[in-house]
Amino acid sequence: MFKKYMTAGIVGSALLATAAFAQSPSATTTTTAPAAAPVTASDTTFNGNWRTSKVVGLSVYNEANESLGSINDLLTDKQGNIKAVVIGVGGFLGVGERLIAVPYDKIKFVNEPVATMASATGGSSGMKSTSPPSGMTTGAAPAAAAPAKANPWYPDHAVLGGASKDQLKAMPEFKYAM
Repeated sequence: MFKKYMTAGIVGSALLATAAFAQSPSATTTTTAPAAAPVTASDTTFNGNWRTSKVVGLSVYNEANESLGSINDLLTDKQGNIKAVVIGVGGFLGVGERLIAVPYDKIKFVNEPVATMASATGGSSGMKSTSPPSGMTTGAAPAAAAPAKANPWYPDHAVLGGASKDQLKAMPEFKYAM
């Protein structure tokens, strides 16, 4: 019985193999695809560019260093240019959070950590300051608070100028069109 199954298996394999060998590529297609340009060293380093996977999730603050929410998404046009930033505002741990979209040019990315009461005064309260350091309106920490991040692949946080929590909550909710 085993001999019959082995013989049937070998004959079946031979039939399938002859059908595969009988197929040959068409001789009428003589055009070849143009060779892609070789990748140069400058194309592989991309120094100074940010990873979008790291930008999504960044905390967003206003100019008074009040936490507004976090970046949930980046919206691009068909050419890949970022047009809008989707920010999750309100809520707690994602519950009750609303999405709003703001133009990309309204967001400023900052590499220095946010100024806190602990870093500005040397204390350990951990509370965020309610006003920016004198002469600063960008949400960036003073130079003595902490050195700039050494990681060039993403910023420390984002600043949305001229916005308060209440103003963002009053904005129309962003919804993804299906």
